[in-house]
Amino acid sequence: MEKNKNTKQFDLEERTFLFAKSVRLFVKKIPRTIANIEDGKQVIRSSGSIGANYIEANEALSKKDFVMRIKMSRKESKETRYWLMLIDVKNDMGLDKERQALAKEATELMMIFSSIMRKAC
Repeated sequence: MEKNKNTKQFDLEERTFLFAKSVRLFVKKIPRTIANIEDGKQVIRSSGSIGANYIEANEALSKKDFVMRIKMSRKESKETRYWLMLIDVKNDMGLDKERQALAKEATELMMIFSSIMRKAC
């Protein structure tokens, strides 16, 4: 059964969507401080923008437009990682582990978009 799941390399639209959903679930769990509320808003925006720009890239009218949208997805991935690391989890090891996993996924997405950019140019 697992083998059938991997026959398709991976669906980046779905992966970015699931990442944005995971970020939203994480933000719901963080301590409600003024800083976390603001940083939470930022991380929600940037995480959603990763997939939105990727969808736009797939609908691009030109190669130049495609590359620009992929660059935006990469930029938003990097920004998401930044905001995640600013969020204060108040020494909650479970939340910190979740944040680290999300930051790792943001980094992986950033590397995927970098690779797509290099191949497109």
